[in-house]
Amino acid sequence: MRFRNYLLLVTTAFLINSVSPRVLHAESVNPSGEVYRLRLYHLHTGESADITYRIGNEYLADGVAQLNQFLRDHRTGDVKNYDPREFDLLHDLMVKLGHPDGLIDIVCGYRTPWSNNYLREHGHGVALHSQHMEAKAIDIRIPGVPTSQVRDAALAMQRGGVGYYAASNFVHVDVGRVRRW
Repeated sequence: MRFRNYLLLVTTAFLINSVSPRVLHAESVNPSGEVYRLRLYHLHTGESADITYRIGNEYLADGVAQLNQFLRDHRTGDVKNYDPREFDLLHDLMVKLGHPDGLIDIVCGYRTPWSNNYLREHGHGVALHSQHMEAKAIDIRIPGVPTSQVRDAALAMQRGGVGYYAASNFVHVDVGRVRRW
């Protein structure tokens, strides 16, 4: 029975390491891979960031931590670890739009349950189980690019949910199931 438990443990560890994104410190990364970078401006905090968060298949712990901090709930200051696929989605969206080094305006990043409830109670059309509370969604604008074009590019990628808010001039992109509104 011990051998069976050992085999299960080794197999599980192998699977976790083979399918999980690797998060490393910058000094341990092979510099020959593609550089994944996001340039962001947060509309509510006035903060700007230019962050390299991945090189090749290696996520950089410092860059990921900086993005998590930047995308914190601006109402409460709470930080949550984002699903790194959301960062890849933003990066790939910018490449698809022909603006790989372009600036992304952040309308909303992570939301605590408190912030989500606050917005719901004040009639902002916020989902009860928003992907923002899971750190899997971001509302964005891209200066100089019509939001309808951002929406169309995000929809074509088929990588998660896409919400189009024409009146408020932003697009919601998340890494949940593929859907649109």
